[in-house]
Amino acid sequence: MIWIRICLAATVLLVATHTGAAGPARVAIIIDDLGYQLETGRRAIALPGPVAFAVLPGAPRATALARWAHESGKEVLLHLPLQANSDDKDDEPVRIDLDMSRDTVVATFDEALNSVPHVIGVNSHRGSLLTRHPGHMLWLMEEIRARGDLFFVDSYTTVESVAMQIAAEAGVNAVRRDVFLDPDRSPQTVARQFERMKLLAKKRGFVVAIGHPYKSTLALLERELPKLGEQGIELVPVSELVR
Repeated sequence: MIWIRICLAATVLLVATHTGAAGPARVAIIIDDLGYQLETGRRAIALPGPVAFAVLPGAPRATALARWAHESGKEVLLHLPLQANSDDKDDEPVRIDLDMSRDTVVATFDEALNSVPHVIGVNSHRGSLLTRHPGHMLWLMEEIRARGDLFFVDSYTTVESVAMQIAAEAGVNAVRRDVFLDPDRSPQTVARQFERMKLLAKKRGFVVAIGHPYKSTLALLERELPKLGEQGIELVPVSELVR
């Protein structure tokens, strides 16, 4: 009987740990695609709380905005472009493609890292094609691991992504995006997705959400982020959920 009670207590503790019942639900928010518009980027960086910012390598304002975010106490991620299924609108100056050799992948990753200062992690930009391919993802994860404490956030643009599996195999700390705040820019969509984020966080204990520096997204976050605490939700750095 004592053994059964011990097992039941351990089960309750495990469930509480994974559902967040032992403390407030935690939310990490990343704003993607910084690097082109200076004023919009600065408005995003001024958001309250430990919001993280993913900066596109090679973009004309990438260095300035990454430094601004770092000086503001915000976490900076390298928003690394990876090849997508459709590249019709993709003209990023730095990108990893499926037809690249390992040496080219390494050189491209080095170029990307060198263009964005204060990076503590990497998250994928687009990538619905490349994140499905274990070989190229392994090369990338090995390069991330070789650079020390960098972590990886899978933006999860395809359900066929193998990024999390390969990160685990390569020994890279990683986490996957749960909610896109703005799959379109309408204020109604952003508000609906924000509510979805909160419900999911309370259900499972933590959520990683990604948004973009759209006017509708920034307006909602400026208004709603200060209210999270009184709603039983803690806004945390994304690095906290990775670790």
